Amino acid sequence: MSETIALDLDGYTDLPPGRIANVVTYLEMNARPAPAPDSDSGRTVRHVEKPDLDAYRDLYRRIGTDWLWFSRAVMSDDELRALLAKPTTEIHFLEQDGVPIGLAELHRGEGGPANVEIAMFGVVPEATGTGAARELMNAALAVAWDGDTERVWLHTCSFDHPAALRFYRRSGFTPFKFAIEVSTDPRLDGHLPRTAGPHVALIESKTTA
Repeated sequence: MSETIALDLDGYTDLPPGRIANVVTYLEMNARPAPAPDSDSGRTVRHVEKPDLDAYRDLYRRIGTDWLWFSRAVMSDDELRALLAKPTTEIHFLEQDGVPIGLAELHRGEGGPANVEIAMFGVVPEATGTGAARELMNAALAVAWDGDTERVWLHTCSFDHPAALRFYRRSGFTPFKFAIEVSTDPRLDGHLPRTAGPHVALIESKTTA
C-alpha cells in the first residue's frame, strides 16, 4: 500500500526522508500537424518491433541518467519486457550510423481509444542541439497521428531538461494539467548511480541508533 501524507495546497509540505518530488506538466495536441519537411541529416528513425531489453535499457540510461529518469530503471526485466511486448506499445529509435541516439516510446489507447501517449522521448546528450530531437519528434508525430488518432499527449517534469517544455510547446503541444510526483529517490536504493541527476539534491536518509 502506498504511503500518504497531507499536502498543503497553499504552502510547503515536508517529505519523508528518502523521498523526492517534482512538478509534472501534461501537454496535448488535438489536431494533426502539417507534414514536416524531409531531413538530409543522414539520421534515420527505425520502428523497433521486438526491442532487445539490453539495448532499450542502454539507450534509456544514456538519455535519461542526467535527468533522473527512473520509471523504467525501477522495473524488473519481466515487467519491462511485458510493457515493451504489449501490442499497444511502439518503440522507435533515432539512429546515426546505425547507433541508437534517440528514443520515442508510444502507447496507443492511453487516455482514450483515439489517444496516443508519447510516454518516453529524448536524445543522448551529445545529440542535444543538433536537430536530432526535432527530427525524432517529427517522426514520432507522423506515426502517432497515423490512423484514427484524435489526441496525442505527453508529459515533462521539473527534473527534465530545462528546454523540454519549450521544445514541446514549439512542437505544437499545449499544457493542460499539473501534477506533483513523489517517489523514492532511485539513487538511494541503487536503481540509479549516485551521480545521476546532479541538478537534484541527493539527501541521505537519516538513521537513528
